[in-house]
Amino acid sequence: MRSKELSIELRDRVVLRHRSWEDYQKNVCSIEGPQEGPPSFLNGRTIGGEGPWSAMWPDGHSNKLNIIHDCFYFSYFDFCKDDNERRPSENLGQVLFGERIETSPYKFSFKKDEKCKKLCTKTYVKDKTEDKNMLDFLKRGMQLNYQHHWIVDNMPVTWCYDVEDSQKYCNPGFPIGCLVTTEGRAKDACVINSEFNKKNTFYIFNHVDIKLTYHNGEGEGWRGARLVAATLEPKSINNADADKPTCEGPPMEVPGEFSSDVKITYTYSVSFEENNDIKWASRWDYILVSMPHTNIQWFSIMNSLVIVLFLSGMVAMIMLRTLHKDIARYNQVDQEDAQEESGWKQVHGDVFRPPRKGMLLSVFLGQGTQIFIMTFITLFLACLGFLSPANRGALMTCSVVLWVLLGTPAGYVSARLYKTFGGEKWKTNVLLTALLCPGIVFADFFLMNLILWVEGSSAAIPFGTLVAILALWFGISVPLTFIGAYFGFKRPAIEQPVRTNQIPRQIPEQSFFTKPVPGIVMGGILPFGCIFIQLFFILNSIWSHQMYYMFGFLFLVFIILLITCSEATILLCYFHLCAEDYHWWWRSFLTSGFTAVYLFVYAVHYFFSKLQIVGAASTILYFGYTSIMVLIFFLFTGTIGFFACFWFVNKIYSVVKVD
Repeated sequence: MRSKELSIELRDRVVLRHRSWEDYQKNVCSIEGPQEGPPSFLNGRTIGGEGPWSAMWPDGHSNKLNIIHDCFYFSYFDFCKDDNERRPSENLGQVLFGERIETSPYKFSFKKDEKCKKLCTKTYVKDKTEDKNMLDFLKRGMQLNYQHHWIVDNMPVTWCYDVEDSQKYCNPGFPIGCLVTTEGRAKDACVINSEFNKKNTFYIFNHVDIKLTYHNGEGEGWRGARLVAATLEPKSINNADADKPTCEGPPMEVPGEFSSDVKITYTYSVSFEENNDIKWASRWDYILVSMPHTNIQWFSIMNSLVIVLFLSGMVAMIMLRTLHKDIARYNQVDQEDAQEESGWKQVHGDVFRPPRKGMLLSVFLGQGTQIFIMTFITLFLACLGFLSPANRGALMTCSVVLWVLLGTPAGYVSARLYKTFGGEKWKTNVLLTALLCPGIVFADFFLMNLILWVEGSSAAIPFGTLVAILALWFGISVPLTFIGAYFGFKRPAIEQPVRTNQIPRQIPEQSFFTKPVPGIVMGGILPFGCIFIQLFFILNSIWSHQMYYMFGFLFLVFIILLITCSEATILLCYFHLCAEDYHWWWRSFLTSGFTAVYLFVYAVHYFFSKLQIVGAASTILYFGYTSIMVLIFFLFTGTIGFFACFWFVNKIYSVVKVD
């Protein structure tokens, strides 16, 4: 077996963190899914390869840092650097998410324990402005609870500690340090050690005890060993002799006031432990076991199912009782007065009258169809394990590629509906379908990236990647949209079951609940009730760096959302038709699409209650990216409601006899 190099990878990133240490203790992160074949390592060999992703026990550490206050990712913390630093070529999804992976100077060989090995010493002279700025930046990172994130063999190196009820939680990161305030209050990680008690003092975690657990292949038909767990314990140690550290002594204090020179020595210890009870395929289980959220997920599913059953019962009652009786009466020509008992047949000559702004509606529906198919395929593949967070960036890469390739159904649906609405400006329709919504998203994304560039964040997307995205958009997606629109306009308009009168029918005075705005506002409540718990975990994965893995739950919630949006829209559509209001086209789209407004309101609540972001730039970033998510969700849910209502209206008017 060729020799490989053993190392730790750590990614440069800063993400939002929960506000309090109690919230921090409850963070959840676990991943599972198909990966490449398990790597095996030989005793005593230095393990490595051509790059971090081929190095099976990768090398080095480079900071991926979580933060509570900022949305930026910084690579210029003054930590020890790898002399032979390597950076892998990230995929599109990693670049878009700001993933930056670098090797680090933490080197060790398989099954060779290291005790208190010195990494480097950083000295900060009080009279040097540059040193003062570096130390101030480091102290700010400790004050804001920045987090290291390391990877070894594509696994997070976890910090496992006890939480309430004697349970153990394994966090895929550890803080760079902590602060005891001028009032003597220990913040964040400082609560774990009673020695962290000096007022207005920072304590930096400059030592880590790393433990790597492996499964031995002897007697199982394969050579070497396989990594099945990687844990560490951070410590703060002030070594008396920086040249010969002993990793014993009081904590490493960094005074709040920079009144004297500060010298910080970084050290680490490594130990290996054999455990043949853990198989390589189940090596994520020790992280999964520490997760407290499974019961909450099942509660969310049961809550959603109750809503679905309620709506299904209402729809069934309307379809099987009310509608059945209405249609039976309408089709009895000798009961003329029966037609006056219910109002939905009264508008048969106007119900398929083309809507106002039909161009815009058809464009939204085309884009919504594209997003719906993309979401369904992505979640289905994620359920099968192909898009596990262990395969970093795969989820975003898959979504972007699918969106690009699904331009054809977007163009087809938009063109076919626009033709059904009687539209003739087909060139404008296809151009808007290809450019309007993607253009809004790209403009928002570009502005957010511009802020990252100005702030000097390492998460800013390179200019070349932006050019590549534009090339995918205009080189693949736009032509495919034109192809879909061509076939859509070639097909005949959708045939309606009843004719439309030339003179529009006057709509009678409506009650409060049958007016457009109250119906639209009420229509989004039930679909949002099905997803809001799942939404909490999704926002945590985006802003609190908790890797999302529960795609089975998410796919089930997706199906429930699909059913709920459809049934809620059908119910409200039926009530409005009974009130002889035939303007259902836009209303059906906006009724379920209004769920996105509740999503935005929840995102605002999450911003103020779970995050503690300061600074105008960080706030703009949060709400800028949230706006993209809300727009996509608006098109997605609105399209579901429209087509459900479109099917319902066609169905009920196709089974009645009209003179």
